[in-house]
Amino acid sequence: MKKQTLLKTLILTLLTLPLLSQSKRVADRYFEEFAYFKAAKIYEAVYKRGDTSRYVLKRIGDSYYNNSRTEDAEIWYRKLIEEFKEKNPDYIFKYAQVLRSNGNTKKSDSIYLALNKGNKKNEKNKYVNKSNHFQDFLNGGRKKISIRNLATNTPFSDFGGVIFNDEIYFASSAPKGVKGEKLYKWNNQPFLNLYKSQGYITKLDESKIDTIYGVEGKKILPSPVNTNFHESSPVFTKDGKYMYFSRVNFDGKKLKKDKKQTVNLKLYRAENVGNDWTNVEELPFNSDEYSVGHPALSPDEKTLYFTSDMPGSLGATDIFKVEIKEDGFGEPENLGETVNTKEREMFPFVGEDNILFFSSNGHKGLGLLDIFQTKIYDDGTYSKVVNLDFPFNSKKDDFSFYVDATGKKGFFSSNRSKGKGDDDIYSFYISQLPKPKECLESITGTLTDKVTKAPIANAVIKLVDKTTGTIVNEALTSLDGIYHFEKVPCGSDALSVIAEQKDYRSAVKKDFRLSNKNGKVTRINLVLDPLIVGNQIVIKPIYFDFNKSFIREDAQYELENIVAVMNNHPKMIIKIESHTDSRGGRNYNRTLSDRRAKSTRDFLITRGIAANRVESAIGYGEDQLLNHCDDKNGKKCSEEEHQLNRRSYFYIVSGKNDVTVENSKPRIIDKKGYKDQKAIMQRLRRIRNPKRRTLKGRLGGKRDNKCYKSEDDCG
Repeated sequence: MKKQTLLKTLILTLLTLPLLSQSKRVADRYFEEFAYFKAAKIYEAVYKRGDTSRYVLKRIGDSYYNNSRTEDAEIWYRKLIEEFKEKNPDYIFKYAQVLRSNGNTKKSDSIYLALNKGNKKNEKNKYVNKSNHFQDFLNGGRKKISIRNLATNTPFSDFGGVIFNDEIYFASSAPKGVKGEKLYKWNNQPFLNLYKSQGYITKLDESKIDTIYGVEGKKILPSPVNTNFHESSPVFTKDGKYMYFSRVNFDGKKLKKDKKQTVNLKLYRAENVGNDWTNVEELPFNSDEYSVGHPALSPDEKTLYFTSDMPGSLGATDIFKVEIKEDGFGEPENLGETVNTKEREMFPFVGEDNILFFSSNGHKGLGLLDIFQTKIYDDGTYSKVVNLDFPFNSKKDDFSFYVDATGKKGFFSSNRSKGKGDDDIYSFYISQLPKPKECLESITGTLTDKVTKAPIANAVIKLVDKTTGTIVNEALTSLDGIYHFEKVPCGSDALSVIAEQKDYRSAVKKDFRLSNKNGKVTRINLVLDPLIVGNQIVIKPIYFDFNKSFIREDAQYELENIVAVMNNHPKMIIKIESHTDSRGGRNYNRTLSDRRAKSTRDFLITRGIAANRVESAIGYGEDQLLNHCDDKNGKKCSEEEHQLNRRSYFYIVSGKNDVTVENSKPRIIDKKGYKDQKAIMQRLRRIRNPKRRTLKGRLGGKRDNKCYKSEDDCG
């Protein structure tokens, strides 16, 4: 007996698993269409049938969260956290949000506090409002960024502009003009040397506030700083006593190589004695076996940052830091995975407020090397890495970023197109533009019935931010079917308008973006398909695989509309009729269509419809064909003509006018609260919905044309 019970359980499990998986994909489809309420109900049914996975709990919680049903979202997020010990900070954060929305501020605050203290990914800026200074400065108000190619640039490589004592220091491979000058075999250019020039600021036009750096003269730094080989990337202490810079591994007599016969970079420090840079010394953590270069000082000058591929690197080159002591240096320390990737990170620079700028081809960027920034916190952790975007970054290499204490002017280097040479130095100046008048648009439209063309009143219209999946606002259609959304920010994009009304097909949406014209009215008219026409519930045809009665995925999707109508009319009773085409034996077709009708009824029952609300489920086979494709003409008919005869009807027996009493008015969206949370939602944008999966056997897809009986028995 035990073996039989186990066998039955195993068989039931094997039969249930495909149905669960299929229903879950149907729910995914509704979720992707922003039909969150319907998606939630299907996910809940999947949960009750045994799929209590983390994925299902997340999706139920997200369905209610995105639809602003915070009480329901709290229930499912709590299950997720308690049953799976969920540690994903994004879901813990959303749980804290719904708790606060539901009035449980004490527990919500304790979760926020725990998140800020225990965030293992060190992405503190995600949950705490901490300034990132430069990027925040760029984002605050309207800015004009003037970019200029420096006059000192040559057809050769020029990069790394910094300012010290009102002079611009940089590296250049321009020929020195001396006899017998060596060329670097890598690019067939002369070796890099350090130069300086007089820097000044010229206002081209007061009315345009267009300011750039200019340069006067150009002098090469003498020996012992410059040699016959590469020097670059100078950085100075504030008192002007020391200069750190990069140089290839040259001892004054010959180049030194590692075991692979590669010449590496090393860091050096020169001392300012009588306005001459002298006493050049090598830093103690250099090595012949790996490179150390591109120095940068912290604002308090207690830490030196640099680039290296030393042991302990995560990628090709990483950014490290080392403590500067009175008697020397500490042990180099890798900045870790928040900053460094498996690719190249290099050219660090630390600005005011401890903002680390660096270049990388490992973080998501616009091209090759891009310039990024991250906030260095007091506890030694880092904020999320942010790309500086255009115009600082391009499709080519962008690096050696420098900004002065004002945060308004500085330099960066790039080999972008239309430059003067290999690498060029660009100056930038950021000016504030006058604050424009508030720009607001509006959205309006009419909702009508597709069959009667009549306006649909009291329907809920939702304005959805498609990027995050959240509902921005809701409106109710008037007696004339008209809706309005006022004061929508100009230029808003990735928006959808969704219409929902009982006894109509699930929400119809239209993706669009607004213009940038203040006061402009965007008109979007919507049409809904009625689900009740006469004495029938009308849905799109549901199809079965050839010679099968199993409910397919696309059929499940359509049958959810039957479930919705019957839930709207709790006393409604229906009957189901199923029909086949003429192919196959007449008796077999009656049996096959009867199995299909009863399979459809059984599915409705699994979705919570009481069995006594389906008066009958009968198959009529080929007895009621809609066209000429009978046994006599069947071979002359196309597949599309035969398919027309394979159909199901859902007739309403009674209860059509019995409607559930429910407040159909739209929920009041707290616009102020939404705006306050907008920054949070932007930080949560990486919580993307999973990509829509391809649904096998969609409506109109290929059918299984195999026949498992004789040709006369196929229907």
